[in-house]
Amino acid sequence: MSLWGGRFLDESNKLFKKFNASLSFDYILAQEDIFASIAWSYALFETGVLTKKEQEKIELGLTFLKQEIYKNPEQILKSDCEDIHSWIEINLIKKIGEIGKKLHTGRSRNDQIATDLKLWCKNNIQVLLESLLNLQKQFILSAELHLDIIIPGYTHLQRAQPITFSYWCLAYVEMFKRDFERLKDTLKRLDISPLGSGALSGTAWNIDREKLALSLGFSSATNNALDSVSDRDYIIELLASASISMMHLSRFSEDLIFFNSSEANFIELSDSITSGSSLMPQKKNPDSLELIRGKCSRVYSSLFSILVLLKALPLSYNKDMQEDKESLFDAIKTWNNSLLMAGLVLKNIKLNRVLCYQAAEKGYSNATEVADYLVKKGVAFREAHYISGKIVLQAINENKALKDLDLSQFQKYNNLIENDIYDHITLEACIKKRVSKGGVSLHQVQEAIKKEKIRLNIA
Repeated sequence: MSLWGGRFLDESNKLFKKFNASLSFDYILAQEDIFASIAWSYALFETGVLTKKEQEKIELGLTFLKQEIYKNPEQILKSDCEDIHSWIEINLIKKIGEIGKKLHTGRSRNDQIATDLKLWCKNNIQVLLESLLNLQKQFILSAELHLDIIIPGYTHLQRAQPITFSYWCLAYVEMFKRDFERLKDTLKRLDISPLGSGALSGTAWNIDREKLALSLGFSSATNNALDSVSDRDYIIELLASASISMMHLSRFSEDLIFFNSSEANFIELSDSITSGSSLMPQKKNPDSLELIRGKCSRVYSSLFSILVLLKALPLSYNKDMQEDKESLFDAIKTWNNSLLMAGLVLKNIKLNRVLCYQAAEKGYSNATEVADYLVKKGVAFREAHYISGKIVLQAINENKALKDLDLSQFQKYNNLIENDIYDHITLEACIKKRVSKGGVSLHQVQEAIKKEKIRLNIA
């Protein structure tokens, strides 16, 4: 049974019917559709379309359906209905009889699906916000746990200046904080109800759409029905937020994959989130991180898909828009699962303190300190930079760290260098000097952790 058969003499071709149907994926909107349908029944009662008794009977029938679906959501998939709206309406009529046929008065599947999708997005944004907060908390806990572990900082994948693992964690807190704020901002524009827009020009019934919007948990109702049924900007914005956040997760994964490599060996990942090789018994592969990195492209493709889908669609609703759902559902699930996995990876990470320190030391990440030392002695920075480079070259040729050079070797390049140079070029001294806001010094890191713990309500 379909909801639109009166105009047609012939039955739908079986292949077309299957090609046209969306129930196989939009069935997950069942709870949202029922919620919105109950609200719509109240609006119809207030308009006089339904009596109080009819409204109560419809609400009771929908509530029973909701309970049945909650127990077994996949029962819906056994039906040959076109979409979730058809399934609910048909099964409501089976439960309560002819009264069920009144529910769709003044409503179109166009404003119905727009409402369901917005409700689904709102519900899932709350889940994502919680996941983003939890991941930030895990970074803060890890930062607090590894305050004094020095690692190399990199530019161009070359060792640059020493930092701490805590400082690295705080960098990702900033990224995921922006993701959180971006998602909250997306919610503001999404929080407007399209229900009551009808097919494209509004409803002929005197529905109080603002009251209806509030009853659904929206902040207000949309202003233009033509736009309301064809608007999918909120999906684009949500998927854009997902894509940016997945990019952050991918960078996080790439960092840890490198840190975990045999060449770096800075960290060890937990057995619980790694796997082995079917051939090589020695392997311990960072599959969880590689999958996060790979799934980033999957979320990107969802964003590109909806952008291409909408780019040339005329107003208002077109059946093309049925293709907005599968990629949205998949992308949001993928994003949330990746956030959860990233937290699990970070929670069980182990750091190799000695190798981290040695890598920072051997990478001449303290070379800038030699230049700064000379500047304090009155040498112009550009000249000091040149001298420091020559000293590094000598250390490289002798396969030594800067601290292992003799004082005479330093003074060969500038006789202003004295024995106190060794105090200035320790990794600890390098870090201690970075006292400006956002710097790597222990004080700045501890202050940042303190502020973030207050923001995230970590005891």
